[in-house]
Amino acid sequence: MSSSNNEYVLSESTRARFDREVAKYPAEHKQSAVMACLTIVQQEMGYVSRAAEDVIADYLGMPAIAVYEVTTFYNMYNQQPVGKFKLNVCANLPCQLRDGQTALDHLCRKLGVEQGGTTADGLFTVQKSECLGACADAPVMLVNDRQMCSFMSEQRLDELVDTLRAHAAAGKN
Repeated sequence: MSSSNNEYVLSESTRARFDREVAKYPAEHKQSAVMACLTIVQQEMGYVSRAAEDVIADYLGMPAIAVYEVTTFYNMYNQQPVGKFKLNVCANLPCQLRDGQTALDHLCRKLGVEQGGTTADGLFTVQKSECLGACADAPVMLVNDRQMCSFMSEQRLDELVDTLRAHAAAGKN
């Protein structure tokens, strides 16, 4: 697979993974595999480029704008390269009322980035998130779209960043 922001070539192994996802749906509904295909590309590249969206659209026989709408609707799809650790902090109203914005601001200050930014070492990207569905545990955040963290006080945020740095230094994910 060769890729850049202007080019994306579907490798045989990626095509085989796409084929397995498409096979889960009736032939006339193969577009239903769009999210799975986007996830595969993101797993392989770390993000989904516009060129990759075009290739997925062509592969699934759907308009490119329809793929783009999916990519931009869900914040789990990265539209540009992100750090090794993507930190999504919920700042919707219930979390805001329980210091969600404060947590987001603290994390940005600690890491020296603006919201949506990536640290110079490429380790952390900090993003504001839509509701993560754990309002009672606010403020909450999601690490790499997989690990939910609750009650994220400034101390817990500092501990999390230190732990993730240590894992990166040790070569762990």
